[in-house]
Amino acid sequence: MPSITNTPPDSRSWSRDLLLVFCLAAVFFGILLGTRELGNPDEARYSEIPREMVASGHYITPRLDGVLYFEKPPLFYWLQTASIHLFGLSQWSMRFWTAFFAVLGCVAVYATGRVLYNRRTGLLSALVLATSFLYFGMGHIITLDMAVSVLSSLSLFAFMLANRHPPGAKRRLGMWAAFAFAALATLTKGLIGIVFPMLAIGLWIIVLWDWPILKRMYLASGFAWFFLLAAPWHIVMQMKHPTFLHYYFIRQHFERYLTHVAHRYQPFWYFVPVVILGVMPWTAFLAQTVRFHAMRWRDRAQHADTLLLAIWVVSIIAFFSASDSKLVPYILPVFPPLAILIGRYLDDRWDKPLERVNRGVFLAIAPIGLALAWALAVIVPATRPSLEPHTLRLAMIALGTVLGLGAVITAVIGVRRGFAAGVTALALSFGLFLLGLNASAPYLDTRTMKALAKVLRPRLTPRAIVACYGNYYQDLPFYLRRKVEVVDYTGELGYGTTIQKTPWIMRGKTFWRQWSSKTPVYMATSRQSYRQLKKRGIPMHMVAGNAFNVIVANKAA
Repeated sequence: MPSITNTPPDSRSWSRDLLLVFCLAAVFFGILLGTRELGNPDEARYSEIPREMVASGHYITPRLDGVLYFEKPPLFYWLQTASIHLFGLSQWSMRFWTAFFAVLGCVAVYATGRVLYNRRTGLLSALVLATSFLYFGMGHIITLDMAVSVLSSLSLFAFMLANRHPPGAKRRLGMWAAFAFAALATLTKGLIGIVFPMLAIGLWIIVLWDWPILKRMYLASGFAWFFLLAAPWHIVMQMKHPTFLHYYFIRQHFERYLTHVAHRYQPFWYFVPVVILGVMPWTAFLAQTVRFHAMRWRDRAQHADTLLLAIWVVSIIAFFSASDSKLVPYILPVFPPLAILIGRYLDDRWDKPLERVNRGVFLAIAPIGLALAWALAVIVPATRPSLEPHTLRLAMIALGTVLGLGAVITAVIGVRRGFAAGVTALALSFGLFLLGLNASAPYLDTRTMKALAKVLRPRLTPRAIVACYGNYYQDLPFYLRRKVEVVDYTGELGYGTTIQKTPWIMRGKTFWRQWSSKTPVYMATSRQSYRQLKKRGIPMHMVAGNAFNVIVANKAA
């Protein structure tokens, strides 16, 4: 990392800093990216859909196991198909875009923090974002959340930077960029792509009571750009599938938000601890950050940019807290603006003597870190089922050691050497812990079917049938490179089966006739189901198995 000092706005360090932030973030998020098996169900789903697009040549309508899948728009799938064409089909290529957006978020936070405040704020903001626990974790998991978080944040940042220019070409292009990023976010995960920027900016205008700004936002041409990018796919889908818009907007947006239809209910305060834990280790400075910026509340006009960042964070937390459907990754869009707010506070304290409250913070880091280290080394191996329990235990002991030592070293350096040294030690030690956690992740996953698919794949002939019984193992078709049958289970495939003929999604009675035929049939199921079927006298021949799942055949090899 470059020397964290403030420099004049016209400094030539811009290009050097951008390159360095990009390279460091690329290494941080790219290392070991392809070593872990795809997680079930999310990573497998968002890899299998683009695999099927490439295999079928149909890129407009998403399909999962050949079933129409209307839950999410296609932009991320299209990016994944580009990865397949460029890099081949692999775990690394499927995670490429998640890591890419994580790196892009760090670069954008640096650039925005630098323009709004100064160089050191930009660098510290990028550091905070990259090493935040939840952001780092989601930067290694294939979901839509990282992409929509960064794209929606880019919409906000583009608006903020454009708003600093007087009416003219630069302002117009910046505003258009804000609408374009909102459109891309909408094409990634739906209406939140435009709702979040409109919500935050609208509340900000109300608080400032600056209505004339609406005339300087180029709303007509901006929304034209938005609809030009976001609308065509939705129109084409409705023309091809008449029930699409009702399911996509009513069921997947409004009902999911307002009801328990998604079975993801959590209490109203759910996202408060998620943010507090997710921003670790910078939780240590969260209260000070709130106080630091709240003291500037009275002079709203002078600190309008800071106010907008704060409104973005608070409004999104409130938005999701009011919903009846909550998942941890939903809150990720608050992290880029929150990182800038924390980075601004760290910049303010950087060169100043260590005050009492932060001395207490550094002193508290040691016992808290040691307690977490003990939990990792003792509780996790004892309570977490694993395919490799011995290796998991060793990995957690190593991780706990890194975390505990890092916490003690950070506390000592912070108290003895001052604020800047302590923050630097905290970032380096926690960053090392995160890399270790990423390396240990394969031993925490108990649901992968990769090893079983590897055994099965050489046995498959064009006539052979593969079926998932009682469940849908979403990574199995990805690793087998083929569609599978699904027996006695529909889950998220349910809606698609109501609007198309899907003979490969069947009930047990039909499947058992197939099982008794001369056609080679392979069945993937859980150990529990396997034992129940054996008690029923179903003839099965073991092909592969682990502690949790098996693959059996209807005929001996």
